[in-house]
Amino acid sequence: MDQGCTARPLRARVRPPWDGVGEHTRFPIARLRFTRSTGIWTIYWRDRHLKFHECKRKRPGKNDQALLHHIETGGDPISWGFS
Repeated sequence: MDQGCTARPLRARVRPPWDGVGEHTRFPIARLRFTRSTGIWTIYWRDRHLKFHECKRKRPGKNDQALLHHIETGGDPISWGFS
């Protein structure tokens, strides 16, 4: 069912295997969601149970570049150390 929304992974933490064997592990930590009917982008953050939640620290908006800038340089705890 099409909800009129698109989500894309945005920020991820990449870790090497703990024993040095195998591939690196990638953990998405933030994503943007676009709602077509309103033209609004929203930031979502991932909790330790792998569920995404709407970020209440930054209001949704029509400018996705402003939201990307917030994640990259805004000092938000969801993105600390992942730039």
